[in-house]
Amino acid sequence: LQSKKVIIIRSSYTCATDTVIQLAQTHKTKPDPNGLVFGTVFTDHMLTIEWSLEEGWQKPHIQPFGNLSIHPGCSALHYAVQLFEGMKAYRGPDNKVRLFRPMINMKRMLKSAHRACLPSFDCAELLECIKKLVEVDQDWVPHSDSASLYIRPTFLGTEPTLGVKKPNKALLFVILGPVGSYFSTGAKPVSLWADSKYIRAWRGGTGDCKMGGNYGASIYAQYEAVDYGCQQVLWLYGDDHQITEVGTMNLFLYWINEKGEEELATPPLDGIILPGVTRQSILELGRKWGEFKVSERYLTMADLRQALEENRVREMFGSGTACVVSPVGRILYQGENLHIPCEGSFSPLASRLLKELTDIQVRHQTHNTLHDIFYRPI
Repeated sequence: LQSKKVIIIRSSYTCATDTVIQLAQTHKTKPDPNGLVFGTVFTDHMLTIEWSLEEGWQKPHIQPFGNLSIHPGCSALHYAVQLFEGMKAYRGPDNKVRLFRPMINMKRMLKSAHRACLPSFDCAELLECIKKLVEVDQDWVPHSDSASLYIRPTFLGTEPTLGVKKPNKALLFVILGPVGSYFSTGAKPVSLWADSKYIRAWRGGTGDCKMGGNYGASIYAQYEAVDYGCQQVLWLYGDDHQITEVGTMNLFLYWINEKGEEELATPPLDGIILPGVTRQSILELGRKWGEFKVSERYLTMADLRQALEENRVREMFGSGTACVVSPVGRILYQGENLHIPCEGSFSPLASRLLKELTDIQVRHQTHNTLHDIFYRPI
Protein backbone atom coordinates (compact mmCIF):
# COMPACT_ATOMS: atom_id res chain seq x y z
CA LEU A 1 0.00 0.00 0.00
CA GLN A 2 2.82 2.33 0.84
CA SER A 3 4.41 1.64 -2.57
CA LYS A 4 1.15 2.42 -4.36
CA LYS A 5 0.77 5.63 -2.39
CA VAL A 6 4.25 6.82 -3.42
CA ILE A 7 3.49 6.08 -7.09
CA ILE A 8 0.29 8.12 -6.92
CA ILE A 9 2.06 11.03 -5.27
CA ARG A 10 4.91 10.99 -7.79
CA SER A 11 2.52 11.11 -10.72
CA SER A 12 0.54 14.10 -9.42
CA TYR A 13 1.30 17.41 -11.13
CA THR A 14 0.78 21.01 -10.19
CA CYS A 15 -2.37 22.67 -11.47
CA ALA A 16 -2.27 26.22 -12.81
CA THR A 17 -5.82 26.91 -11.66
CA ASP A 18 -4.61 26.53 -8.05
CA THR A 19 -2.09 29.36 -8.39
CA VAL A 20 -1.96 31.65 -5.37
CA ILE A 21 -1.24 35.25 -6.36
CA GLN A 22 0.25 37.78 -3.94
CA LEU A 23 0.79 41.14 -5.62
CA ALA A 24 3.69 43.43 -4.76
CA GLN A 25 2.77 46.53 -2.77
CA THR A 26 5.41 48.65 -4.46
CA HIS A 27 6.59 48.61 -8.06
CA LYS A 28 10.02 49.21 -9.55
CA THR A 29 10.69 51.89 -12.13
CA LYS A 30 10.74 50.41 -15.59
CA PRO A 31 13.97 51.04 -17.54
CA ASP A 32 14.44 52.64 -20.93
CA PRO A 33 14.23 49.74 -23.44
CA ASN A 34 17.00 51.32 -25.52
CA GLY A 35 19.58 51.03 -22.74
CA LEU A 36 18.95 47.52 -21.43
CA VAL A 37 21.87 45.30 -20.47
CA PHE A 38 20.96 41.63 -20.81
CA GLY A 39 19.97 39.91 -17.58
CA THR A 40 20.44 42.81 -15.14
CA VAL A 41 16.85 44.06 -14.62
CA PHE A 42 14.03 41.99 -13.11
CA THR A 43 10.29 42.50 -12.84
CA ASP A 44 8.12 42.90 -9.74
CA HIS A 45 6.99 39.27 -9.37
CA MET A 46 8.22 35.70 -9.59
CA LEU A 47 6.68 32.22 -9.70
CA THR A 48 7.67 29.48 -7.23
CA ILE A 49 6.46 25.87 -7.05
CA GLU A 50 7.80 23.47 -4.43
CA TRP A 51 7.95 19.67 -4.73
CA SER A 52 8.69 16.88 -2.26
CA LEU A 53 8.69 13.11 -2.60
CA GLU A 54 6.20 12.79 0.25
CA GLU A 55 3.67 15.43 -0.82
CA GLY A 56 4.28 15.87 -4.55
CA TRP A 57 3.83 19.26 -6.23
CA GLN A 58 2.48 22.09 -4.09
CA LYS A 59 0.34 25.00 -5.23
CA PRO A 60 2.08 27.49 -7.54
CA HIS A 61 2.73 30.89 -5.97
CA ILE A 62 3.12 34.18 -7.81
CA GLN A 63 4.69 36.53 -5.30
CA PRO A 64 6.77 39.69 -5.06
CA PHE A 65 10.28 39.26 -6.50
CA GLY A 66 12.76 38.46 -3.77
CA ASN A 67 15.59 36.27 -2.54
CA LEU A 68 15.23 32.53 -2.11
CA SER A 69 15.85 30.71 1.16
CA ILE A 70 17.60 27.36 0.64
CA HIS A 71 19.57 25.02 2.89
CA PRO A 72 23.38 25.33 2.62
CA GLY A 73 23.59 21.58 2.10
CA CYS A 74 21.17 21.31 -0.82
CA SER A 75 22.24 19.31 -3.87
CA ALA A 76 21.88 22.28 -6.25
CA LEU A 77 24.74 24.05 -4.46
CA HIS A 78 27.03 21.04 -4.05
CA TYR A 79 26.39 18.76 -7.02
CA ALA A 80 24.87 21.06 -9.65
CA VAL A 81 21.47 19.32 -9.56
CA GLN A 82 20.03 22.26 -11.43
CA LEU A 83 18.72 23.27 -14.85
CA PHE A 84 17.06 26.21 -16.54
CA GLU A 85 15.30 27.43 -19.66
CA GLY A 86 15.30 30.65 -21.66
CA MET A 87 12.35 32.03 -23.60
CA LYS A 88 10.82 35.40 -24.47
CA ALA A 89 7.54 37.28 -24.51
CA TYR A 90 7.01 39.93 -27.20
CA ARG A 91 4.60 42.84 -27.50
CA GLY A 92 3.04 43.19 -30.93
CA PRO A 93 1.84 46.35 -32.68
CA ASP A 94 -1.67 45.40 -31.54
CA ASN A 95 -0.35 45.69 -27.94
CA LYS A 96 -0.92 41.97 -27.34
CA VAL A 97 1.79 39.92 -25.64
CA ARG A 98 2.85 36.60 -27.18
CA LEU A 99 5.29 33.80 -26.46
CA PHE A 100 7.46 32.24 -29.16
CA ARG A 101 7.05 28.44 -29.39
CA PRO A 102 6.96 27.99 -25.59
CA MET A 103 5.95 24.32 -25.61
CA ILE A 104 9.30 23.40 -27.17
CA ASN A 105 10.99 25.02 -24.18
CA MET A 106 8.75 23.12 -21.78
CA LYS A 107 9.52 19.78 -23.41
CA ARG A 108 13.25 20.54 -23.45
CA MET A 109 13.07 21.48 -19.77
CA LEU A 110 11.32 18.20 -18.98
CA LYS A 111 14.07 16.30 -20.81
CA SER A 112 16.71 18.15 -18.77
CA ALA A 113 14.79 17.33 -15.58
CA HIS A 114 14.83 13.62 -16.35
CA ARG A 115 18.59 13.75 -16.99
CA ALA A 116 19.16 15.62 -13.70
CA CYS A 117 16.95 13.17 -11.72
CA LEU A 118 14.58 15.99 -10.83
CA PRO A 119 10.83 15.27 -10.69
CA SER A 120 8.64 15.18 -13.76
CA PHE A 121 6.02 17.88 -14.40
CA ASP A 122 3.14 18.59 -16.76
CA CYS A 123 4.46 20.81 -19.56
CA ALA A 124 1.06 22.33 -20.34
CA GLU A 125 0.34 23.19 -16.70
CA LEU A 126 3.74 24.77 -16.17
CA LEU A 127 3.25 26.85 -19.30
CA GLU A 128 -0.11 28.06 -17.97
CA CYS A 129 1.60 29.08 -14.72
CA ILE A 130 4.23 31.01 -16.67
CA LYS A 131 1.54 32.73 -18.72
CA LYS A 132 -0.16 33.82 -15.48
CA LEU A 133 3.12 35.32 -14.28
CA VAL A 134 3.61 37.17 -17.57
CA GLU A 135 0.04 38.44 -17.34
CA VAL A 136 0.74 39.85 -13.87
CA ASP A 137 3.90 41.60 -15.09
CA GLN A 138 2.76 42.33 -18.63
CA ASP A 139 3.49 46.05 -18.25
CA TRP A 140 7.17 45.05 -18.21
CA VAL A 141 7.03 43.73 -21.78
CA PRO A 142 8.79 46.52 -23.72
CA HIS A 143 6.94 48.56 -26.35
CA SER A 144 9.81 48.01 -28.74
CA ASP A 145 10.83 45.99 -31.80
CA SER A 146 14.34 45.55 -30.43
CA ALA A 147 13.54 44.56 -26.84
CA SER A 148 11.49 41.81 -25.20
CA LEU A 149 10.72 40.19 -21.86
CA TYR A 150 13.11 37.36 -21.07
CA ILE A 151 11.65 34.41 -19.14
CA ARG A 152 13.97 32.24 -17.03
CA PRO A 153 12.40 29.07 -15.57
CA THR A 154 14.83 27.36 -13.17
CA PHE A 155 14.63 23.97 -11.45
CA LEU A 156 16.89 22.84 -8.62
CA GLY A 157 17.28 20.15 -5.98
CA THR A 158 16.77 21.50 -2.46
CA GLU A 159 17.02 18.42 -0.22
CA PRO A 160 19.20 19.32 2.80
CA THR A 161 21.76 16.49 2.55
CA LEU A 162 25.27 15.98 1.23
CA GLY A 163 24.41 12.56 -0.14
CA VAL A 164 24.93 12.16 -3.89
CA LYS A 165 21.48 10.92 -4.92
CA LYS A 166 18.12 11.90 -6.32
CA PRO A 167 16.80 14.85 -4.31
CA ASN A 168 13.55 14.27 -2.43
CA LYS A 169 12.85 18.00 -2.42
CA ALA A 170 12.97 20.47 -5.30
CA LEU A 171 12.03 24.00 -6.23
CA LEU A 172 10.91 25.26 -9.61
CA PHE A 173 10.87 29.02 -9.99
CA VAL A 174 10.49 31.53 -12.82
CA ILE A 175 11.85 35.07 -13.01
CA LEU A 176 11.38 37.70 -15.70
CA GLY A 177 13.34 40.66 -17.01
CA PRO A 178 13.22 43.08 -19.95
CA VAL A 179 16.19 42.62 -22.29
CA GLY A 180 17.69 44.19 -25.38
CA SER A 181 20.57 42.89 -27.48
CA TYR A 182 22.51 39.98 -25.94
CA PHE A 183 25.88 41.20 -27.21
CA SER A 184 27.22 44.54 -26.00
CA THR A 185 28.31 45.34 -29.56
CA GLY A 186 24.71 45.11 -30.75
CA ALA A 187 23.89 43.88 -34.26
CA LYS A 188 27.45 43.43 -35.49
CA PRO A 189 29.35 40.31 -36.63
CA VAL A 190 30.97 38.42 -33.75
CA SER A 191 34.51 37.07 -33.63
CA LEU A 192 35.17 33.49 -32.47
CA TRP A 193 38.12 31.65 -30.94
CA ALA A 194 38.23 28.03 -32.15
CA ASP A 195 40.57 25.77 -30.18
CA SER A 196 40.41 22.13 -29.11
CA LYS A 197 42.05 22.98 -25.78
CA TYR A 198 38.67 22.99 -24.01
CA ILE A 199 35.63 20.80 -24.66
CA ARG A 200 32.08 21.94 -23.97
CA ALA A 201 30.33 18.55 -24.15
CA TRP A 202 30.85 14.93 -25.10
CA ARG A 203 28.68 11.98 -26.13
CA GLY A 204 26.93 10.48 -23.14
CA GLY A 205 27.20 13.76 -21.25
CA THR A 206 24.69 16.55 -20.73
CA GLY A 207 25.48 18.78 -23.70
CA ASP A 208 21.97 18.35 -25.09
CA CYS A 209 20.39 19.52 -21.81
CA LYS A 210 20.17 23.09 -20.54
CA MET A 211 22.02 22.69 -17.26
CA GLY A 212 23.86 25.40 -15.41
CA GLY A 213 27.03 23.30 -15.18
CA ASN A 214 27.41 23.38 -18.96
CA TYR A 215 27.65 27.16 -18.85
CA GLY A 216 29.62 27.64 -15.66
CA ALA A 217 32.36 25.36 -16.98
CA SER A 218 32.62 27.45 -20.16
CA ILE A 219 33.42 30.77 -18.50
CA TYR A 220 37.17 30.14 -18.20
CA ALA A 221 37.48 29.46 -21.93
CA GLN A 222 35.34 32.51 -22.68
CA TYR A 223 37.81 34.77 -20.90
CA GLU A 224 40.71 33.16 -22.76
CA ALA A 225 38.88 33.90 -26.01
CA VAL A 226 38.67 37.56 -24.96
CA ASP A 227 42.43 37.54 -24.28
CA TYR A 228 42.89 36.50 -27.90
CA GLY A 229 40.72 39.38 -29.09
CA CYS A 230 37.57 37.31 -29.71
CA GLN A 231 34.07 37.63 -28.30
CA GLN A 232 32.96 34.00 -28.11
CA VAL A 233 34.27 30.44 -28.09
CA LEU A 234 33.65 28.16 -31.06
CA TRP A 235 33.56 24.74 -29.39
CA LEU A 236 35.31 21.95 -31.29
CA TYR A 237 34.95 18.21 -30.74
CA GLY A 238 37.05 15.19 -31.64
CA ASP A 239 40.41 14.77 -33.37
CA ASP A 240 38.94 16.11 -36.61
CA HIS A 241 37.86 19.34 -34.88
CA GLN A 242 34.15 19.08 -35.54
CA ILE A 243 32.29 22.39 -35.31
CA THR A 244 29.61 22.22 -32.60
CA GLU A 245 28.29 25.36 -30.86
CA VAL A 246 29.28 28.96 -30.23
CA GLY A 247 28.99 30.20 -26.66
CA THR A 248 25.24 30.30 -26.09
CA MET A 249 24.36 29.80 -29.77
CA ASN A 250 23.82 27.04 -32.30
CA LEU A 251 25.87 27.56 -35.46
CA PHE A 252 24.92 27.63 -39.17
CA LEU A 253 27.10 27.59 -42.29
CA TYR A 254 25.66 28.86 -45.57
CA TRP A 255 27.93 27.75 -48.41
CA ILE A 256 28.44 25.90 -51.65
CA ASN A 257 29.21 22.41 -50.40
CA GLU A 258 31.64 19.79 -51.76
CA LYS A 259 29.07 18.69 -54.35
CA GLY A 260 28.52 22.21 -55.66
CA GLU A 261 25.13 22.55 -53.91
CA GLU A 262 23.89 25.70 -52.24
CA GLU A 263 23.42 24.54 -48.66
CA LEU A 264 22.51 25.77 -45.20
CA ALA A 265 24.11 23.34 -42.77
CA THR A 266 24.23 22.98 -38.99
CA PRO A 267 25.67 20.23 -36.76
CA PRO A 268 23.27 17.35 -35.97
CA LEU A 269 21.61 16.67 -32.63
CA ASP A 270 23.82 13.77 -31.59
CA GLY A 271 23.85 14.37 -27.84
CA ILE A 272 26.43 17.15 -27.62
CA ILE A 273 24.38 19.89 -29.28
CA LEU A 274 21.64 21.79 -27.46
CA PRO A 275 18.41 21.52 -29.49
CA GLY A 276 17.74 25.25 -29.79
CA VAL A 277 14.25 26.57 -30.44
CA THR A 278 15.59 29.21 -32.83
CA ARG A 279 17.74 26.54 -34.50
CA GLN A 280 14.66 24.41 -35.16
CA SER A 281 12.75 27.44 -36.44
CA ILE A 282 15.52 28.36 -38.89
CA LEU A 283 15.66 24.81 -40.23
CA GLU A 284 11.88 24.80 -40.73
CA LEU A 285 11.94 28.19 -42.44
CA GLY A 286 14.74 27.14 -44.78
CA ARG A 287 12.94 23.93 -45.72
CA LYS A 288 9.70 25.82 -46.21
CA TRP A 289 11.36 28.26 -48.63
CA GLY A 290 12.82 25.41 -50.65
CA GLU A 291 15.46 27.65 -52.23
CA PHE A 292 18.55 25.74 -51.08
CA LYS A 293 19.50 22.48 -49.43
CA VAL A 294 19.01 22.41 -45.66
CA SER A 295 21.11 19.85 -43.78
CA GLU A 296 21.95 18.68 -40.30
CA ARG A 297 25.43 17.29 -40.83
CA TYR A 298 28.91 17.17 -39.38
CA LEU A 299 31.22 20.04 -40.30
CA THR A 300 34.91 20.30 -39.47
CA MET A 301 37.34 23.19 -39.35
CA ALA A 302 39.17 21.57 -42.29
CA ASP A 303 35.92 21.71 -44.29
CA LEU A 304 35.49 25.37 -43.44
CA ARG A 305 39.09 26.31 -44.16
CA GLN A 306 39.05 24.60 -47.55
CA ALA A 307 35.72 26.18 -48.47
CA LEU A 308 37.10 29.62 -47.59
CA GLU A 309 40.18 29.01 -49.73
CA GLU A 310 37.91 28.06 -52.63
CA ASN A 311 35.53 31.02 -52.04
CA ARG A 312 32.59 28.69 -51.35
CA VAL A 313 31.52 30.22 -48.03
CA ARG A 314 28.70 32.74 -48.26
CA GLU A 315 28.10 33.39 -44.56
CA MET A 316 28.07 31.91 -41.09
CA PHE A 317 25.84 32.84 -38.18
CA GLY A 318 24.74 31.77 -34.73
CA SER A 319 21.20 31.44 -33.42
CA GLY A 320 19.60 31.44 -30.00
CA THR A 321 16.78 32.81 -27.88
CA ALA A 322 18.93 35.59 -26.46
CA CYS A 323 20.61 36.75 -29.69
CA VAL A 324 18.03 35.43 -32.24
CA VAL A 325 20.48 35.56 -35.20
CA SER A 326 24.07 36.79 -34.98
CA PRO A 327 26.47 36.86 -37.97
CA VAL A 328 30.03 35.57 -37.60
CA GLY A 329 32.74 37.76 -39.09
CA ARG A 330 36.01 36.16 -38.02
CA ILE A 331 37.34 32.92 -36.53
CA LEU A 332 40.77 32.63 -34.93
CA TYR A 333 41.96 29.06 -35.52
CA GLN A 334 45.47 27.67 -35.08
CA GLY A 335 46.91 31.19 -35.08
CA GLU A 336 45.18 32.17 -38.32
CA ASN A 337 42.29 34.59 -38.72
CA LEU A 338 39.66 33.08 -40.97
CA HIS A 339 37.53 35.90 -42.33
CA ILE A 340 33.92 34.97 -43.01
CA PRO A 341 32.14 36.88 -45.81
CA CYS A 342 29.73 39.40 -44.30
CA GLU A 343 28.20 42.37 -46.07
CA GLY A 344 28.05 45.23 -43.59
CA SER A 345 26.60 44.51 -40.17
CA PHE A 346 24.39 41.67 -41.34
CA SER A 347 24.94 39.15 -44.11
CA PRO A 348 21.97 38.61 -46.48
CA LEU A 349 20.59 35.26 -45.28
CA ALA A 350 21.11 36.09 -41.60
CA SER A 351 19.34 39.40 -42.17
CA ARG A 352 16.44 37.68 -43.94
CA LEU A 353 16.06 35.08 -41.19
CA LEU A 354 16.22 37.74 -38.48
CA LYS A 355 13.49 39.74 -40.22
CA GLU A 356 11.28 36.69 -40.71
CA LEU A 357 11.64 35.62 -37.09
CA THR A 358 11.13 39.17 -35.84
CA ASP A 359 8.01 39.53 -37.98
CA ILE A 360 6.62 36.43 -36.31
CA GLN A 361 7.79 37.20 -32.78
CA VAL A 362 7.21 40.95 -32.56
CA ARG A 363 5.09 42.11 -35.46
CA HIS A 364 2.79 39.08 -35.44
CA GLN A 365 2.94 38.66 -39.20
CA THR A 366 4.32 36.12 -41.64
CA HIS A 367 3.73 35.12 -45.20
CA ASN A 368 3.16 31.42 -44.66
CA THR A 369 1.45 28.87 -42.44
CA LEU A 370 4.39 28.77 -40.04
CA HIS A 371 2.59 31.58 -38.22
CA ASP A 372 0.30 29.03 -36.58
CA ILE A 373 3.26 26.92 -35.49
CA PHE A 374 5.49 29.68 -34.18
CA TYR A 375 3.53 31.87 -31.81
CA ARG A 376 1.24 31.43 -28.86
CA PRO A 377 -0.74 34.37 -27.44
CA ILE A 378 -0.90 35.11 -23.74
